[in-house]
Amino acid sequence: MRRALLVAVVVMLVALAGNVQANDWKKIRIGVEGAYPPFSYVEPNGELAGFDIDIAKALGEAMGAEVTLVAQDWDGIIPALLAKKYDAIIASMSITEERKKKVAFTNKYYKTPAKFICKKGLMTEFSKENMKGKVVGAQRATIHDRYLTDNYGNDVEIKRYGTQDEAYLDLTAGRVDMLIADSVALSDGFLKKPEGSDYQFIGPDLTDSKWFGDGAGIAVRKEDTALVDKLNQAIETIRSNGTYKAIQDKYFDFNVYGE
Repeated sequence: MRRALLVAVVVMLVALAGNVQANDWKKIRIGVEGAYPPFSYVEPNGELAGFDIDIAKALGEAMGAEVTLVAQDWDGIIPALLAKKYDAIIASMSITEERKKKVAFTNKYYKTPAKFICKKGLMTEFSKENMKGKVVGAQRATIHDRYLTDNYGNDVEIKRYGTQDEAYLDLTAGRVDMLIADSVALSDGFLKKPEGSDYQFIGPDLTDSKWFGDGAGIAVRKEDTALVDKLNQAIETIRSNGTYKAIQDKYFDFNVYGE
């Protein structure tokens, strides 16, 4: 009797595993950050908003899927995906070789360069020599953090932050001299605001794929290959039917998709 019961349980577990494997992705939980304007932020009423948020909703509609957004701090955003807290990450995550070791990526859904910003007059010309001794901030565990560490770690003091907003606060308070981040996030999230009026971009656009990857993609667990395919198809759909451009034009006055 016990043997028969054990066999029945095994059969049931196999069947359940088959059902999981055959997920039709009509319901998708998407991890977002909510602290990276204009891509992702929280409105005064508590609602999530931003380019990433609108893209997530549009992709769900294109897939005929019900989307649930799950806010997650950046530091734990990949571990939470692997722990199945959600099924995909749409959080301006650059597609890099290092991250590919842990997760699968869709094709890019936008690509913009990174930049440094500093107070006007801090330096007349950008150079590694002029960077020496400066305190430079970056969001922790990002491509910008890695680039800064690899290229300027011996020349500057690096301060790392949990969110980009924390970095902006320290910049205006004078606790850091410079910041590095995505150029659009810096422009729309800080430079175009009153508190950013005394600050400027400094130095070149930073695009080297060794550090900055191949654009921002959607991260998915490696075993969920069908979801990657569906999301790639959905990206193509919203690009071709005008939805992507409508979302882009809501936030930006230029092409964020890149070449």
